[in-house]
Amino acid sequence: MDWLNDLFFGSSIAHTVLLFALVIAAGITLGKIKIFGVSLGITFVLFAGIVAGHFGLSVNDDILHFMKEFGLILFVYFIGLQVGPGFFSSFKKGGITLNMLAMGIVLTGIIVTLIIHYVTEVPIQTMVGILSGAVTNTPGLGAAQQAYSDITGANDQSIALGYAVAYPLGVVGIIGSILLIKVIFRINNEKEVENLIEMLGQKESVELISIEVRNPATYGKNIGDLRRIINRSFVVSRILYAQTKQADIASSATVLNEGDRIFVATTKIDREAVESYFGIPVKMEKHEWELLDKHLFSRRILITKSNINGKQLRHLNLRSIFGVNITRVNRSGVDLIADPGLSLQIGDRVTVVGNETAIASVERFLGNQMKRLNEPNLIPIFIGIFLGVLLGSIPLVFPLIPQPVKLGLAGGPLIVAILISIFGPKYHLVTYTTMSANLMLREIGICLFLASVGIGVGENFVSTVVDKGGYLWIGLGLIITVVPLLIVGIIGRSIFKLNYFTLMGLMSGSTTDPPALAYSNAAAGNDIPSVGYATVYPFTMFLRVLSAQLIILLAC
Repeated sequence: MDWLNDLFFGSSIAHTVLLFALVIAAGITLGKIKIFGVSLGITFVLFAGIVAGHFGLSVNDDILHFMKEFGLILFVYFIGLQVGPGFFSSFKKGGITLNMLAMGIVLTGIIVTLIIHYVTEVPIQTMVGILSGAVTNTPGLGAAQQAYSDITGANDQSIALGYAVAYPLGVVGIIGSILLIKVIFRINNEKEVENLIEMLGQKESVELISIEVRNPATYGKNIGDLRRIINRSFVVSRILYAQTKQADIASSATVLNEGDRIFVATTKIDREAVESYFGIPVKMEKHEWELLDKHLFSRRILITKSNINGKQLRHLNLRSIFGVNITRVNRSGVDLIADPGLSLQIGDRVTVVGNETAIASVERFLGNQMKRLNEPNLIPIFIGIFLGVLLGSIPLVFPLIPQPVKLGLAGGPLIVAILISIFGPKYHLVTYTTMSANLMLREIGICLFLASVGIGVGENFVSTVVDKGGYLWIGLGLIITVVPLLIVGIIGRSIFKLNYFTLMGLMSGSTTDPPALAYSNAAAGNDIPSVGYATVYPFTMFLRVLSAQLIILLAC
């Protein structure tokens, strides 16, 4: 039976693979258990690793280090690809307020951490681990560990131990803070729903309207010139000529005359201005337009050809080449106005109006083959990881900081992934990955990282908690969790008058905590918390990764 002993307690490759598989499978299984409706999810992999390490199951240090860093790179890179397209847009309009409040939560948490460090004299590296656990931010843990290793040339297990000890009550503290805000302000969910409906009524969305041209200032002018004059978001897809009573596809060169009727796609916020400028609205639905000219059809086409990626609509010349018109572009479930300057991306669905033969030609031109989207685009992934590691390894010198700062294996790939997902299409780099592929690689990465951390600290975990005062870290972590959330939550509700559902998403997103988001969505009975979460998540993740490193660099 020596082979069995070597398999479980040896140092072979088979032992390493078996141990990681066992720890990850056990952790994911246990993570599905809910206590009071809340589960720790995939983070249970960390605790499964701690149990394995405690009972003497170990891995070669070099292999363990590689698995941890490679898993972290995969996780943050695919997080970046996911949140990248909405990173800059999250700062627009109300997103600025939410992101500034999220930044307030991050900064307040850092201040509380430093105060506790100076009062209790708990080592700063341990406090950074407690901070990362208190706000349930795993990439921050990885960034702190690497920053400490770069400076000292050694690893400090107390960083991971602080994280592991503080994490469970971190999840509870976030949800508890959300509930406490509700109690403090005596929030009624039904009243919040009424306010929510009113708020959603003002939200931009694509609307289809029919207008009869009655403004003399538009007579004899083409649609392209009028678009520049009015400077509003709209697309005219069809026109019913007053003189001939014939319907046709509209283009920028289409000339308007008195009594013509046009079918327009615009936003809710621009609707009134567009109607007033062209004339008067008339009651004609989409199916009525289709009955006027039965040879015209409307169809959604999926963009799957790489040569279309990054090209602006105006440069495709679809109207002049095929005789069709694009009225809307659906990207990640959101309808966008088909502005001529809009750059298309792989995975977009465009609404095309034209005759059947023309639409068939456009289908071939744009691709419309789901199978192509399922094929992995590995070159951009590995180019991005290469550039991310390169960027993360560059020493950056800042005033008042004694040591050069590195973005590290967490910050570098995260930033490159965000940038490549935004600007890659402009340079015809296909960055599209299916949601399932992104999620799988991301989850594999975080599982490898958490399992590595748990196995590495498992041997000393119990002695640290019991004999070295680690139980006190639980209370310190809870303070770091609750204080910033309550302070900024009260400010957000009392000063900025945030809807409670949005505030729930803000508080969950500023701690990058999926269990808290799941609770918020269930408690709200709608997806508004998810919107707030997604708005602040990219910027918060960026701040958490960089701030963890900066605290270590400034303190060491």
